[in-house]
Amino acid sequence: MAANDFAKAKYTVEIKSLNSKFLELSLKVPKAFSDKEFILRNDCSKQIERGKVNISINVEYAETTIRTSTINQALLKHYYEQLKSSASELGDNGSNLLQMALNFPEVVQYSSDEATDDEWKTVYKTFEDALANFQEFRQDEGNVLKQDLVLRINNITEGMRLVSEQEPHRIPAIRERLNHFLLEAVGRENVDKNRFEQELIYYIDKLDITEEKIRLKSHLDYFLEALKDKDANGKKLGFISQEIGREINTMGSKANDAKMQQIVVGMKEELEKVKEQLLNVL
Repeated sequence: MAANDFAKAKYTVEIKSLNSKFLELSLKVPKAFSDKEFILRNDCSKQIERGKVNISINVEYAETTIRTSTINQALLKHYYEQLKSSASELGDNGSNLLQMALNFPEVVQYSSDEATDDEWKTVYKTFEDALANFQEFRQDEGNVLKQDLVLRINNITEGMRLVSEQEPHRIPAIRERLNHFLLEAVGRENVDKNRFEQELIYYIDKLDITEEKIRLKSHLDYFLEALKDKDANGKKLGFISQEIGREINTMGSKANDAKMQQIVVGMKEELEKVKEQLLNVL
């Protein structure tokens, strides 16, 4: 928001925005500057990439300001004659016909409907100041958003480290659980140890998450690198977050360990927060 005074009038430009995939610009300007709307819209499209943006330009006249006016005599007479004729047909005395005619559109025209070059310069300078303040605010907001995204990605990285620490403990637990189940099902004397070891190796190999951890580490690093890019990269970050989610989900499905699955759930929660924040990234 920005405001400037000109003579006995105060011009105020207010800019509000909400997140949107495209630029949806709503511009409200005083009638005196309606012919300048294209210039203002063009400046906005160059500086604002996307968002639902509402811009309003308001003018406040001081109480002492005298607004000169002119009366469109021909139009006034036309309205008055029409009212007089209708009143006569309806049997009305028509005591206030002149006042009614004066209130019709375009009968009274104020000088404020035409702006001078100096007034336009003041308004445009106010508009530029408001747009600069708007961009500065979005930049500050973007820095805060960036810090939060980095925090979330680092939390996922920490979760992956905890998964790696827990991973060696799950194989003995899986072996013991399967062995106990087999003994109860067929009895110790009926267990073929060699066959059991072969099946166990095959089963454990299916639960290996080495490749998932390598790919996840690569995606996390790529996300942080893309975050440093000065160009608009919201879509790229969204695609990377999808790949991150795919690897986390696969790790969860292969975990077969309660503690490891708890860690994976925490990683998923952090990723959801990342996705929510990415809705605000260009």
